Amino acid sequence: MNKKILLLSFMLSVSILANNIKFENAPKNPKHRLPNGKNEILSFNSAIKDAMKSVVNIATKTIVSKQQNALYNDPFFQEFFGHRNLPQQTPQKRDNALGSGVIVSKDGYIVTNNHVIADADEISVTINGSDKVYTAKVVGTDKDSDLAVIKIDAKNLKPIKLGHIEDLELGDIVFAIGNPFGVGETVTQGIISALNKDHVGINRYEHFIQTDASINPGNSGGALIDSRGALIGINAAIISQTGGNHGIGFSIPIDMVRNVVSKLIKDGRVNRGYMGVNISKITEPLKKLYVRQNGAIVTDVQEGSPAQKAKIQRGDLIFSVNGKDVKNPSELQRIITALNPNDVITIGIERDKRELTKTLTLNSLDNSRTLSGNYIETDGLRLSELTGKIKKEFNIPYDTTGVFIEGVLENSQADISGFMAGDILIQIEDIKIENLKDAKRAFTLYKGRTKRVYVNRGGFILLLVTK
Repeated sequence: MNKKILLLSFMLSVSILANNIKFENAPKNPKHRLPNGKNEILSFNSAIKDAMKSVVNIATKTIVSKQQNALYNDPFFQEFFGHRNLPQQTPQKRDNALGSGVIVSKDGYIVTNNHVIADADEISVTINGSDKVYTAKVVGTDKDSDLAVIKIDAKNLKPIKLGHIEDLELGDIVFAIGNPFGVGETVTQGIISALNKDHVGINRYEHFIQTDASINPGNSGGALIDSRGALIGINAAIISQTGGNHGIGFSIPIDMVRNVVSKLIKDGRVNRGYMGVNISKITEPLKKLYVRQNGAIVTDVQEGSPAQKAKIQRGDLIFSVNGKDVKNPSELQRIITALNPNDVITIGIERDKRELTKTLTLNSLDNSRTLSGNYIETDGLRLSELTGKIKKEFNIPYDTTGVFIEGVLENSQADISGFMAGDILIQIEDIKIENLKDAKRAFTLYKGRTKRVYVNRGGFILLLVTK
């Protein structure tokens, strides 16, 4: 009897507590039914079959010189670096990579990832449903976005239809088409898991679409399409501890693809707009200092830059470009670098809780890298002159010569080869490095070639091998 009383008392208390909360309830008695008729199969085949005709398989070959093989096989290098740090020993000619690409024009222009065709001496393309092998030539590459355009000599191809970034929403059904593991064209399904993903550490300019559609080795350069069959991204990378698919894949969004591909086909290169500011996000402690709560805060203005000429100041909050709202620093970077040098733009800024409008003419990002004459960016390294100020700041002996490595791009070849921020670059092969001019000349001379690079790290001279 006591147990029954206790049970009733408990149920009553639960009921009282539940009545204090207003839950949002789904409608009752939902219907359980097939999504179509009894003699029909739910299929996206008709929507994606045209897109599949636009995705190609890419194979590359790289010719490795006998001198490079001799260098890798030298016992001194093996002892100095250890086998795990040496590039894999290769025959004089080897298959280098398998990947995918997407046809964007009837006359043979194909977009893929830069890393799929980087350093390739031969590029072969096969089209879905055909055994014919085409030899492709490189039209242009852009390491910063990891995009490239190649071209084959063909007519009346099936170009893919391009979607629009503003049409994408979280939860949209998407399909990844590519050539995983070289097994041939494959389609996987998933959803858009996230948009505008940055700080992933893959490319310099990151604004990824994240998807759980299976993306595996060989899918790189392939298409991410929506359920209409329109291209919304180029598959670029996965996050995985094993090399297999863990449901976290990243695609370069269609707006960036459209912009970069257009520039590569037109000029063979990407020349980005440049404003000349260092920026940071609005943190919680900073929000009380600004009326607007979104945008990018200017932390520095580079000398001689368009921003300086427009009298932009540290502490300014940039909240719009050409009337379009800027949500955060990565979005500002994406907007500016999608524009062209000499474009005139209008930016909205907040200064001391007052809104101002500034007009400026963008410079070229390439020109900006030597605008101050103090630094350059090349081969994954940010290099600056070894000034007295740097020597004092980093406790470097006054008589030290070379070029200072300010930064190393994450996951770049320089990073893989072992360069570190704070190193002093002193020699490349037989070229002694005393200033940025020497460094630029040496990197240009040995571009794409395996080279010995000497650095001063805390007073010790190290020899690194990079390409």
